[in-house]
Amino acid sequence: MLGAANSSEESTAPGCNLLMPVHNKDVADSFDMLADLLEIRDANPFRVRAYRNAARTVRGLPGPVAQMVADGENLSDLSGIGADLAGKIEEIVDSGKLSLLEKVKKDIPEGLARIIALPGVGPKRAAQLRKELDIESIGDLAEAAEAGRIHDLEGFGHKTEERILSAIREDRGKEQRFLRAEVVEFVDSLLEYLRAIPGVKKVVAAGSYRRRRSTVGDIDLLVTCKRGTPVMDRFVAYDDVEEVVSKGETMATVRLRSDLQVDLRVVQQVAYGAALFYFTGSKAHNISVRRMAGKKNLKVNEYGVFRAEKRLAGATEEEVYREVDLPFIPPELREDDGEIEAARKGRLPGLLTHDDIRGNLHAHTKATDGKYSLREMAEAARHLGYEYLAITDHSQQVRMANGLDEKRLRRQITSIDKLNDELDDIRLLKGIEVDILEDGSLDLDDDVLAELDVVVGSIHSKFDLPGKKQTERVIRAMDNPSFNILGHPTGRLINRRPPYEVDVEHIMDAALERGCFLELNAQPERLDLKRVHCRLAREKGLRIAISTDAHTVGDLQFMACGVDEARRGWIEPDDVLNTRSWTDLKKLLKRD
Repeated sequence: MLGAANSSEESTAPGCNLLMPVHNKDVADSFDMLADLLEIRDANPFRVRAYRNAARTVRGLPGPVAQMVADGENLSDLSGIGADLAGKIEEIVDSGKLSLLEKVKKDIPEGLARIIALPGVGPKRAAQLRKELDIESIGDLAEAAEAGRIHDLEGFGHKTEERILSAIREDRGKEQRFLRAEVVEFVDSLLEYLRAIPGVKKVVAAGSYRRRRSTVGDIDLLVTCKRGTPVMDRFVAYDDVEEVVSKGETMATVRLRSDLQVDLRVVQQVAYGAALFYFTGSKAHNISVRRMAGKKNLKVNEYGVFRAEKRLAGATEEEVYREVDLPFIPPELREDDGEIEAARKGRLPGLLTHDDIRGNLHAHTKATDGKYSLREMAEAARHLGYEYLAITDHSQQVRMANGLDEKRLRRQITSIDKLNDELDDIRLLKGIEVDILEDGSLDLDDDVLAELDVVVGSIHSKFDLPGKKQTERVIRAMDNPSFNILGHPTGRLINRRPPYEVDVEHIMDAALERGCFLELNAQPERLDLKRVHCRLAREKGLRIAISTDAHTVGDLQFMACGVDEARRGWIEPDDVLNTRSWTDLKKLLKRD
């Protein structure tokens, strides 16, 4: 699924079409919604957790679960998926629905689902709001918050009430955006379908999807084909299409069952590069390039580069840039954020690629809230060609994850040493994701932390501290000589939870002074550090670790998402810790 994110953008191979209108996201979303609704009904917490774990497992699969069902694979062999859950997955794949979810939905007001999705609310608070204030819709919630009736509830308070009001305002005004990682499967299936049409030559996804933004609002597809090719008819007939919004000879718009809008344009081969440039964007980048062209009495549009009526270029993007005296600028950099000036001066970064990554410095096992054993995680990392994988299970403070105390961590250290004696071509690093407590101390004693290869320190509680206190908390944690990497530094969950208040630049300066590093967490819903912070780190000379925070073997493939975000932040191979061999990395992790 996610591995395809780094595949080539265009292909002339027809391929064979396997329509799979039920995607991993559909299955995972069904389980997540069921878990939310059951939690509102105060169902058995172990049952709720089982559905959440199943959603995470399906999202982390390396390929389409629908294909696994079609191939007759035993889904109960998947970690955390028993016979009952396997049957429910098959039901969703076969019918597009989950009968249990439809049954539970009838007992829960529809408006509660939107309330649950608001940052700072979630199922438990939604249930409390419903029980104590009879709130069953966004309107009910807004009315109660504006009247000041929420802050007196246990566990809420004035700040929470203010955040809820702010979240409601944002929810009412924002456009729907999807995690890019979750729509890769949708896009790849559609591209494969279109490439199989006789007469089609090239198909590519443009827009923010091609620029590798963390979220996308819609998908822009460009096609070149022979005259008379029935592209439009076949496009609107795609099985995943819920609604045909418009259809013409060279352009059509559809809405998929996932609510994702897709625009398809047929372009001439002679204008393919110009169209790809134009529809990739960003708008600000395109305007700057067109301004440069104007100074040379040239006009750049989706049909080519023109002087008066004569087309000078347009078949490739390289031609377009060449006409305005620029080298090709990678799509990830096209944000009008200094890339044009850098290109003009020959100073574009030599961007990181996935092949530069030699290991992964943040992963969990079933000793805490992961789904696989040490050996299974090691074998999966070796299969990906990694030289090392850091095992960084949670520390004891994270009770819901069965975090490790000192005794259990030492047992894991012994197990890793023993396994390393048996493994070839992969090394497990002894680590921990240790909680940073409210006072900045770490959740485990210094003596056991000193025995580890790598210590990732993270915040999992007290997100609402004032910015100054939160920043001081992190810097005090970095004062510990065993501290190496700050995990998911701002705590954001895209579309779900805003970052906590923290001075990232101050933390970066403190990390440089202490010999610490920051993580770019590659989980698609985190991508934390974001683009602007990656670039700031690079400018300061602070190296980052790109890690997957993997809880399943499939999660290891999220490295592609992290590399994409790093490229958007101008990151080069030397800016990244885990582009190094273990011998060299060990020297960087050792604090004087």
